[in-house]
Amino acid sequence: MSLYPPPEMCTAEVFCRLPDEFRRPGLDNEWSRYNRAGVDCFLEGPSFDKQGNLYVVDIPFGRIFKIDPTGKFTLICEYDGWPNGLKIHEDGRIFVADYKNGIMLVDPEKGTVQPVLKGYNSEGFKGCNDLHFAADGCLYFTDQGQTGLSDPSGRVFRWNEKNDQLDCLIDCAPSPNGLVLDVEEKNLLLAVTRANAIWRIPIRKSGTSKVGLFVQLSGGRSGPDGLAIDASGRLFVCHAGLGTVWVFDVLGRPIYGIRAPEGLGTTNCAFGGKNNQTLYITESDTGSILRYHMDYPGKTMYSGAIGE
Repeated sequence: MSLYPPPEMCTAEVFCRLPDEFRRPGLDNEWSRYNRAGVDCFLEGPSFDKQGNLYVVDIPFGRIFKIDPTGKFTLICEYDGWPNGLKIHEDGRIFVADYKNGIMLVDPEKGTVQPVLKGYNSEGFKGCNDLHFAADGCLYFTDQGQTGLSDPSGRVFRWNEKNDQLDCLIDCAPSPNGLVLDVEEKNLLLAVTRANAIWRIPIRKSGTSKVGLFVQLSGGRSGPDGLAIDASGRLFVCHAGLGTVWVFDVLGRPIYGIRAPEGLGTTNCAFGGKNNQTLYITESDTGSILRYHMDYPGKTMYSGAIGE
């Protein structure tokens, strides 16, 4: 039995779709065999630059696209990797969480990709998933791999580029995925996909303590994926496999849900557009970008992008 009444529901609109010229129907590779068979694309990792362009990744085919404010797609690069998450640094550098290769740096002008972090304590990562910049410049990222309820060994890392310090904050999450710091940046909110939950991770200089459950979800074919937060502190949770972005207040109480007009693959979201007040959502089943106008702007992140 739910503790709260059913949230009000609304429906997003389609902003743009990956053009047919970029789709690859019928192609098979290792990622699709183990994660989602038969896809012709799988869009994820939305993040805006200062000029209002939206960047997304296409995981199974190792591609990164730029989408201009009119919805036009441009292929930035294609390489041997599985880019999953993407965030843009304050200085314009594009960082990618790549399942095969670790944390990567993309040069959008040259179309090149190079490694930044390949592993931890001389061991490779399980499979990096998503990333987030703090106001102090530290990079938080998840190392999900194939972890889940039967193997709760997924990790969350914090990397301080200034002194090249890489810390493992937790190593016991069943499928850690999207992550975002709260407004005061005292807690890291983490989507734990296979547990269908959002964890709250208190952040300390020395690490973390008293990790707790913030929101318990249910349903869908997978669970919570990408996260975003607005200036008022509301949390936006992309429920992959349910075709919905749930919105929760600062206490974890459900406010409303944003449905996809088609498809169930609401994998990630980012704020952008005029006044940073439109939520853009990757819908991976259809290869579409959805959008919904909000009453509050997204929280301004360290990355210096229009939204996150």
